[in-house]
Amino acid sequence: MMRWVRTFFRWSAAAAFWFVVVSVLWVGLLGIVDPPVTWVMAQQSNEQEEFHRVQADLSDISRNLPLSIIASEDQRFMTHSGFSWEAMKKALEKNKTGKRIKGGSTISQQTAKNVFLWPGRTYVRKALEAWFTVVMETLWTKERILEVYLNVAEMGKMTFGVEAASLRYYNKSAKKLSRYESARIAAVLPNPVRFSIKNPSAYVNKRTNQIVRQMRYLGGQKYIADL
Repeated sequence: MMRWVRTFFRWSAAAAFWFVVVSVLWVGLLGIVDPPVTWVMAQQSNEQEEFHRVQADLSDISRNLPLSIIASEDQRFMTHSGFSWEAMKKALEKNKTGKRIKGGSTISQQTAKNVFLWPGRTYVRKALEAWFTVVMETLWTKERILEVYLNVAEMGKMTFGVEAASLRYYNKSAKKLSRYESARIAAVLPNPVRFSIKNPSAYVNKRTNQIVRQMRYLGGQKYIADL
């Protein structure tokens, strides 16, 4: 019995060690190499759906875009270490009383989920998301996290990344997006399949105006001057 227990713990320790090594190397590699495909992209491809994706460097994206995403999704992105405990607390309190489930994920957590993991709300996936977020925040710069997020986030049905969304819905490069156009892209992110950039609902228009106000409240592009 004791021999079996020792063997179990030995194999468990070895598995844990190699998981740490492989995941750290994986995150490190994608810190300099663009992610080839995400789980959601592969899923849509398997369903024989053609998805749109165009890679763009952060320097080739309008400054309005990252500002609108930060204003909408994670206003403490520039200062937190991957997690916003205040946002998580508010989400938990809201979920206790509200019908709509609200998340408290930061841009870093969403990037970790999109790049390294599968969709879902299981405890295992959330634990892995936390791990990859810590490693990512350790090995990547804020600029890299934001750049990867802007290139892999779903921004419309079968549309991934801001360059693909800009070309598809605005017929121009993401580098030329205005403040309002950028805010509209950010406004659909909670559900980019349900909400439309091209044909915005009253909710999307309202949300767009709110994001524009938040962009001004943060101080405009000066807020992301360090990116």
